[in-house]
Amino acid sequence: MATTTSPRALWVLRFLSAVFLAVTGGIHLFLVFNGTGGILGIAFVLNAVAGLVLAIAMLVLRGRLLELASVLSLLFLIATLGALLLALTVGLFGISSSWDFLLVPQTVIVESIGIVVLAVTTVFLFRQRRGAVADR
Repeated sequence: MATTTSPRALWVLRFLSAVFLAVTGGIHLFLVFNGTGGILGIAFVLNAVAGLVLAIAMLVLRGRLLELASVLSLLFLIATLGALLLALTVGLFGISSSWDFLLVPQTVIVESIGIVVLAVTTVFLFRQRRGAVADR
């Protein structure tokens, strides 16, 4: 029995994944333009670029490259949220943050929801491929 995924549902998940990736990148770019500098500023610029590139990939890629982009995007958001949580608790590379810092609560919410959306998207993509293989 093959499992198939609605093309419309998959497109909505891909779009939502791209939105959360772009918003995550946008938050980090906003923070750079509002005073985050030094090595953390450089990391935030790289984070913004990665978020944008992965968002575009989620919209334009197909097949196995889309699956790869989905997995990398999920890992990206997990790593980004993990780094923030480390900075909020024990510190990360000598950098610590607090919950009252600019956009911290919003970032935690956006990245947490983004992780869930990307996890569902990734599962759907791999189920779709498994269903296509089973149909052969």
